[in-house]
Amino acid sequence: MEKFTQLTGVAAPMPMINIDTDKIFPAIHLRTIKRTGLAKHLFEEIRFRADGSENPDFVLNQGPYRKAQIIVAGDNFGCGSSREHAPWALTDFGIKCVIAPNFADIFYNNSFKNGLLPIALPQEIVDQLMDDAKKGGNAVLTVDLESQTISRPDGEVVHFEIDPFRKHCLLNGLDDIGLTEQQDDAIASYEAKNRQTRPWVFDMVKAAE
Repeated sequence: MEKFTQLTGVAAPMPMINIDTDKIFPAIHLRTIKRTGLAKHLFEEIRFRADGSENPDFVLNQGPYRKAQIIVAGDNFGCGSSREHAPWALTDFGIKCVIAPNFADIFYNNSFKNGLLPIALPQEIVDQLMDDAKKGGNAVLTVDLESQTISRPDGEVVHFEIDPFRKHCLLNGLDDIGLTEQQDDAIASYEAKNRQTRPWVFDMVKAAE
């Protein structure tokens, strides 16, 4: 997983509330477990028209927002059914951070495991950042995970809270597999000891092969 330290980029304003996982990544495309190539289906229902052409009213189809790396969203972002494809599609598009007043729990947890930083802030602060985002490409935000701050275009700095363990994982690019691999020596030691104390288990496994 890619490390997340500091991000400076254009923020796309999405004031709609209750943007669910099916709107982020439609269920009809859940046939793959690959994490790449999913961006083409991101927000498909509202990003494209029925004939496949772009919807010019959708923010990610407009000017500087085509390369947005941050989304400032409405309340309850990521609600609906559980699917890791939602954060996969966002990161595949280039979105690395979503700021909202609140997130659905499953989406919130899945985001951290897939290198996407979800930041929950009070509604009044999100409203201010939403106004910043609406100013377009000249109004970028800087998200610094180490200091847990968001720097606004006018220089104001906003502080956000994050679980220390999740922060550690993002800063070091550690997903569940990465965390497990940190215990390689302990796992190898356990396996070696287990081979000595219960050799018949390994004999059974070998015979089954």
